[in-house]
Amino acid sequence: MEAPLEAPHSPAAETAVAGSARLSIESPEQMQDLGRRLAKLLRPGDLVMLTGELGAGKTTLTRGLGEGLGVRGAVTSPTFVIARVHPSLTGGPALVHVDAYRLGGGLDEMEDLDLDVSLPESVVVVEWGEGKVEDLSEDRLHVVIHRVVGDTEDDRREVVLRGYGERWAGLDPA
Repeated sequence: MEAPLEAPHSPAAETAVAGSARLSIESPEQMQDLGRRLAKLLRPGDLVMLTGELGAGKTTLTRGLGEGLGVRGAVTSPTFVIARVHPSLTGGPALVHVDAYRLGGGLDEMEDLDLDVSLPESVVVVEWGEGKVEDLSEDRLHVVIHRVVGDTEDDRREVVLRGYGERWAGLDPA
């Protein structure tokens, strides 16, 4: 019997979706490859929000984004430092990787990180950012990762990509 896929709770009110896609991911390697493919769509000023349970693959996806953007340094979870900046090695945008899990105060706490300053020149990826960073940009890509729950080693994931705002209108984020 297959374990059920669980969707993370979404308290944030969403604006109109400009484009969306649903993908099935079978392994961490496929999740990292998805990040590399999404990186080809990203440009300076893009905000990417990642939502998913612990162990869903948010950092694995971000590692692929970093590879695709050609940034310096190993992309690892910034849980304890809150944010890491990975400069580009290729003349492209830097990757600002934020873990907002331990930040509870919404945009007020996020302002201390000066993400609004970094956003125009960088690609900003925020794990656990739902309900906290939407006000940074009307244009954003929200990636929701649903994983199999329970005591299982099943690597299957359902990934929902939702583009918001004019930036993502007409773009197929898949």
